[in-house]
Amino acid sequence: MPDGVTLLADHYAPAHGGPAPVILMRSPYGRRGMFGWYYGRGFARQGFHVVLQSCRGGFGSGGLLDPLGDEHDDGLATVAWLRKQPWYGGSFAMFGPSYLGYAQWAIAPYAGPDLKAMALQVTASQFRDAAYVGGAFALESALSWTTLTDGMTRRFGAAAAFTAPRLTRRAVLSGRPVAELDVASAGRPLRFYRDLLTHHADPAVPYWEKRDFSAKVGEVGAAITMLGGWYDVFLPWQLKDYAALRAAGRRPYLTIGPWYHVDSRHGKPSMAEASAWFRAHLLGDFSGLRPDPVRLYVTGAGEWRDYPDWPVPGMREQRWHLQHGFGLGVEAPRESGPDRFRYHPSHPTPVIGGPVLLADSRPRDQRRLERRRDVLVYSSPALDADVEAIGPVRAELFVRSSTPYVDVVVRVCDVHPDGRSLNVCEGVRRLGPEDGSDDGADGVRRVEVDLWPIGHRFRRDHRVRVHVAAGAYPTIARNSGTGDPLPGGGPMVPADVEVFHSPARPSAVVLPLCAPRG
Repeated sequence: MPDGVTLLADHYAPAHGGPAPVILMRSPYGRRGMFGWYYGRGFARQGFHVVLQSCRGGFGSGGLLDPLGDEHDDGLATVAWLRKQPWYGGSFAMFGPSYLGYAQWAIAPYAGPDLKAMALQVTASQFRDAAYVGGAFALESALSWTTLTDGMTRRFGAAAAFTAPRLTRRAVLSGRPVAELDVASAGRPLRFYRDLLTHHADPAVPYWEKRDFSAKVGEVGAAITMLGGWYDVFLPWQLKDYAALRAAGRRPYLTIGPWYHVDSRHGKPSMAEASAWFRAHLLGDFSGLRPDPVRLYVTGAGEWRDYPDWPVPGMREQRWHLQHGFGLGVEAPRESGPDRFRYHPSHPTPVIGGPVLLADSRPRDQRRLERRRDVLVYSSPALDADVEAIGPVRAELFVRSSTPYVDVVVRVCDVHPDGRSLNVCEGVRRLGPEDGSDDGADGVRRVEVDLWPIGHRFRRDHRVRVHVAAGAYPTIARNSGTGDPLPGGGPMVPADVEVFHSPARPSAVVLPLCAPRG
């Protein structure tokens, strides 16, 4: 590197050994074992050179890991090194999931015209918004990743992938303040965890200037294919990157399957799609590409669909209103009083499932959660026909809270005839005094909450269900009710929350309806 630090890389060469296109992978998770064999040898057997590099500060590479902070400079320096090698064939591509995908975005707008293709999986061009989902600190994901990366620097570091989730869970249940949970999990302060707590979600904070590449996505000229999962922690922001490319006139490919972030099931399709993409854009063989650029797995229907774009053509929004008596339906609500619950920050509303970084995020039965007094549950009648929702989801709620500092958590579930209530998507919005539009002089606020996108069929005889709560611990950090972003030993203020559903204040979840196929 220009500062004298040496980064280690493994080079896999095709059988002929001569100049050929290069596939670059930059990883903080090591280079060897199954990872190197599957991707390094796998791409080399197809005629590519492969360079698999360990990022700064890990697995033999020099320097100190500054997560997200060095990938721009180190990545461009690595590309400059590639171009000087006698086996460099004049073009290159990049590949990799999660942090490896972020490392691609960090250099893609600046890499030059010989960057021909990118294959990105379960990732985004910035991780800031995933660390502060709707303004609420994504505690479990942030703590588990920093515990993981710290563990990889220690003896027997390969075991960190298995121990980090357990250590994280133990820490978040310890009752210690958020600012001390890194010590509870890893046994010592973790710099990146504390940086996240200090710098919050404001994109104007200087800390994020060299860690956010979302503004440059539309400038990337390379051909891009993306793979994501309905239950992946980065899906909403991956789709924002897709939208930025489409707005710039690009034609990326997009695949979304029934996967979560660390789901091993997306490894095989990731390799297959990337191989076809690289053969097309580096070797000129387009025979392996599908005709339609968007491929989605529709959960509930259990089938793959191909579409020309995202959001899918023909989608229309439909409001499902919260109703008197905890009903849910497309009919306008009738006059009624609000529903109420109390949120206690000292005993935060827990979460069952939902997108997190290092855990199985597939849908889980929510009935135990639905019995709590701090969760409002609204259910539709049994459906008389299939309902398919494919696209972005949002909620528009009219709420009033005894403290202006409160979280609004919304979840959509699919209730099966046997009573199982499986979460489909969810979202959160952290409110302060200035958030939400004031609906009048009585303190009621209109609040919009973005939920995870969905591609789901609610089958006939099933019911659509909506949760409204003020916590989802430990997925998000508890809200103290005081405005303190790091609740510790100080006071915590319970929130008495009212949710309105009347003709004047029609709280609703807005679903993206599509005509069912088949």
